Amino acid sequence: MTPSPTPRASRSPNGARGDLFDPECPTRRLLDRIGTKWTSMAVKVLAEASPDEVRFAELQRRMPGISQKMLSATLQGLTRDGLVGRRVEATVPPRVYYKLTPLGLTLEAPLAALREWAEEHMAEVDRAHQGWSPS
Repeated sequence: MTPSPTPRASRSPNGARGDLFDPECPTRRLLDRIGTKWTSMAVKVLAEASPDEVRFAELQRRMPGISQKMLSATLQGLTRDGLVGRRVEATVPPRVYYKLTPLGLTLEAPLAALREWAEEHMAEVDRAHQGWSPS
């Protein structure tokens, strides 16, 4: 008896689930975008502020180590993906505000679980890393 192949989820524009193992699946691209430390930090800061908005400068202040360019790229990607809303006040200089969309708010729980796992297991991972040597 030949084992049946791994079932593949359909990919359709109507919202069907993707298939991570299909090289052409958009799920891979989405995971690349939401799986970064900067995305996780930005979502956390915006979730903590929700339903209020956060100005760009405040986001940068609350995310130590992020450059203006990286924060801008991260927020552009999140906005393009419909996870973050952006509002600009026409002042000089312009004031730009960000907040999570309802879809973006659904991302906070899974990212929080991943952050919690990392914080809980970082010492173990560090020990394994220090003891590792290529064969």
